[in-house]
Amino acid sequence: MTSASAPRALRSLLVALALLLTGSSVLHPQAPNTRALNEARVDSPTTPPARGWPKNGGNFFNQNYSPLAQINRETVAGLKAVWRARLDGSGAALKYSGEAQPVVDAGVIYVVTGADDVFAMSVKTGNILWKHQANLDGAITTVCCGWTSRGVALGEGRVYVGQLDGRLVALDQKSGEPVWSIQAERWQNGYTITAAPLYYNGMLIVGFSGGENGTRGRVKAYSARDGSVIWSFYTIPGPGEPGHETWPQDSDAWLHGGATVWQTPAVDPELGLIYFTTGNPGPDFNGRIRPGNNLFATSMVAVDALTGKYRWHFQQVHHDLWDYDGPSPVILFDVTVNGRVRRAAAEANKAGWVYILDRTDGKPLIGIDEKPVRQEPRQRTSATQPFPRGDAFVPQQVDIAPEDFPLVNQGRIFTPFWKEPIVAKPGARGGANWPPSSYDPATNYFYVCATDAANLFRGGEEDEQITPEGTRYLGSAFGGAPIPASGIFAALDMKTNRLVWQQRWKDSCYSGSVTTAGGLVLVGRNDGRLTALNAATGKRLWEFQTGAGLNAPTSVFEYEGEEYVVAYSAGSLFAGSPRGDSVWLFSLSGTLNDAAPASTVVPTSSVPVAAERR
Repeated sequence: MTSASAPRALRSLLVALALLLTGSSVLHPQAPNTRALNEARVDSPTTPPARGWPKNGGNFFNQNYSPLAQINRETVAGLKAVWRARLDGSGAALKYSGEAQPVVDAGVIYVVTGADDVFAMSVKTGNILWKHQANLDGAITTVCCGWTSRGVALGEGRVYVGQLDGRLVALDQKSGEPVWSIQAERWQNGYTITAAPLYYNGMLIVGFSGGENGTRGRVKAYSARDGSVIWSFYTIPGPGEPGHETWPQDSDAWLHGGATVWQTPAVDPELGLIYFTTGNPGPDFNGRIRPGNNLFATSMVAVDALTGKYRWHFQQVHHDLWDYDGPSPVILFDVTVNGRVRRAAAEANKAGWVYILDRTDGKPLIGIDEKPVRQEPRQRTSATQPFPRGDAFVPQQVDIAPEDFPLVNQGRIFTPFWKEPIVAKPGARGGANWPPSSYDPATNYFYVCATDAANLFRGGEEDEQITPEGTRYLGSAFGGAPIPASGIFAALDMKTNRLVWQQRWKDSCYSGSVTTAGGLVLVGRNDGRLTALNAATGKRLWEFQTGAGLNAPTSVFEYEGEEYVVAYSAGSLFAGSPRGDSVWLFSLSGTLNDAAPASTVVPTSSVPVAAERR
């Protein structure tokens, strides 16, 4: 063995071990089916998944891409439901949101509801095999943005779930019985867990939410075996650490500076790095109390996966005043730029751009220019802001002044404000929020689910005091929307960061997407429809009414030679969509028709509805 081949052999061994630990197997016998299915076998944790959907985002690169093509542009018209299962009404009350992407392994589907209850269901029948009830304390007061969970993790024969009460729980994958449970952080201090944990190399890597609660953002790695802490990374640097100089040196503003993490990190096993983006600095709308660029808020960050040591960062918004944070997961891919194959990391954020970086060092691949922006000295505004080259995927200015509000600076992005409200785009609920983007490695197209929304920005206090952890820390309040919002779904070419196509919806886009080798993009709608779009043009080819807001990304997998799509239909608080408690399974051999319109659906039993044929 040569010195050059030794690292490759070691990586291959580690990949094989990781597959075994996550329940996948390179030795799994092939099921007889189409050539596309046979060629789509998983051989690496970074390869798009075929046999199952082993983690949130599909693979370690978070690409939300399936290499399966049995369901394609020509056949999707025949797609119907195989079964519909109900989850005992869990997470169906108005305070909950159903935003979890299902995980699929060895013929079992795992879904967590907005109440943090976990269900395991049979792919064959839709029957509930087991359920684990979190029994969350209804008195939790520090949850932001609806009671929700966005997924679970699988590894070492266990199912792992982070809870809104700050607990991290390991369940036996076969029985659902608790194996261990730890208090990772306290909700009373403002910390909750909304993202799916990442299982990697015997660890669970978890980001904590709570940026509006006077918290200091953090990502922690725990032993998957017993929940013991392996490492901690704080997204606001402490004294003596790189980036601490971007915070006031005469106060404890950095200890309450936010920059929380709302997503499941991406992993590059070859580089040994994990990647995530961070939330806004705290307080949200009062920059006076925190002069400086406020690292590592509103940034993409790479840390060593085994140690949690800082490797690099890129700040997307300096001294953020507009809540233009990055809650959507980072996606990794390889792309040819200027004739060279480059290792990329990209994320669509609430400012309305996709930021494309070299994932080896954090430098822009296509170019991001620092440009002067309008100033407001009372807010201690940054003199410049990063402007990615290419196209924004949502409007970044207001064309016509809304009634009763003068238009300042044409309502452009980065327009500063003080106590008098100003109207600007994108709004705090505009751009790309938490819904995951998807990426097609064959075309290099990046699909973004976003919202075109204006905001009334106001804020700033002369002598605001730093609040204790667990206390609301906004520096003002989230303003209303003087102009109706609408959804934007867009495809961008990652070779150029230019729009390929873009479409406007009458309602917000709030579900995330999955794209497939069949030339489709699957994306849910607030009114309960699951839709399939032509990935090349955006034309809608198919839709199915699920009976509640479809606000979670779907998962695509093969089981016994057939391609399936599984969708969790439960609605969302922020989307204002009808609630429910359904899991639907689809295939080309399905026979069930659409559900009743979302507004008339009332969750009932947990019995799979295999008899709803009409």
